[in-house]
Amino acid sequence: MLEIGFDDGQTFRLPFELLRVYSPSAEVRGHGPGQEVLQTGKREVGIVDLQLVGHYAVQPVFSDGHDSGLYTWEMLHDLGMRQQALWQDYLDRLNAAGVDRDAPMKGGAPAGGACASHGH
Repeated sequence: MLEIGFDDGQTFRLPFELLRVYSPSAEVRGHGPGQEVLQTGKREVGIVDLQLVGHYAVQPVFSDGHDSGLYTWEMLHDLGMRQQALWQDYLDRLNAAGVDRDAPMKGGAPAGGACASHGH
């Protein structure tokens, strides 16, 4: 859990799994609507390092090697405020895809190593 407090008095405990599956990186979100990559197998993920990025964000390094997401303070606050709804949305998307949250990630980058929108 990442426990974080804000100037408005709100304090949130955000599970590492939630942070990982809602990473703001292109690897997770894609390059546009409909290109999101459903994350699985992240139940046991941890954060092994956390760096400040200026005065506006943090960049975690997750135990699965993912390190490209910048989490702004606004995003972390939003994740905290909407934690239950976001978690339910994640479970619903897993169910719709017919996969378990503990299933290993499938695929990765398409053949050629580029993401789908940049493959030639």
